[in-house]
Amino acid sequence: MARRCSLTGLCGTLLLATAIAACLAGPAAAQYPDKPVRLVVPFTAGGSPDTTARRVAQRLTQELKQQFVYCQRIAAALGLRVLADPVFEADDLIGSVVHALRRAEFRAVIVSADKDFGQLITEHDEQWDFSRNQRWDSAGVKDRLGVHPHQVADFLALTGDAIDNIPGVAGIGAKTAATLLAHFGDLDAIYARIEEVPFLRFRGAAAAYAKLKAGAASARLSRSLTGIACDCPVPADAAAFTCGKPDLAEAEALLEQLRFGPLTRSRIRALA
Repeated sequence: MARRCSLTGLCGTLLLATAIAACLAGPAAAQYPDKPVRLVVPFTAGGSPDTTARRVAQRLTQELKQQFVYCQRIAAALGLRVLADPVFEADDLIGSVVHALRRAEFRAVIVSADKDFGQLITEHDEQWDFSRNQRWDSAGVKDRLGVHPHQVADFLALTGDAIDNIPGVAGIGAKTAATLLAHFGDLDAIYARIEEVPFLRFRGAAAAYAKLKAGAASARLSRSLTGIACDCPVPADAAAFTCGKPDLAEAEALLEQLRFGPLTRSRIRALA
């Protein structure tokens, strides 16, 4: 049976890291006999020019950057492995860890609702929307987006993604993008055979053809941004991601400094 490693991304806020740690190591963990013992919390650090990480970091306010520092400190205090790289963004670190550990037959649980992580989900992986407590596998990616995991990056290049500032092709929605990808397979094939589009049997095919022609440059730019890198330099040994023993004294000090309330503190104490 494949082993499991959980990963959470830039959305890994203090509360999220605390709640996940409580599920893994606290009394509630008894409910999960297959709970992961390896957990990674990647962050986008930024710093290198002409990289996606730099582009993301530039959008962060100084106040938000400081919050991420505290998130990293609290995650480390909870015994979780923190990854931050000046060149690669959090999504790429997650993709690279998933890819590296898949060779050792680990399956991943990616803790994020972001659509782009769908491209990383294979048969045995899961994506977990923690705030809604919803999980889905590769079949769930198809149910949610209308495309297979290997088509997600192309799908987002067509539809755009406002959360990640991906422009996409103006006027191409999710239903049209899914229809096009079901017929052509991928973005390159759509543009290689674009003269076929107005003759496809779906409503608005002629309009979609005009939009695709006008938005070709935007589609190519968007595709360069929607793919998640899986070749970043990350540890290849699964032991590097094993959850350690929480430093409750450090965690308590941080919670006091940040003035967190009794519910969060009780979750932290439950890790002892």
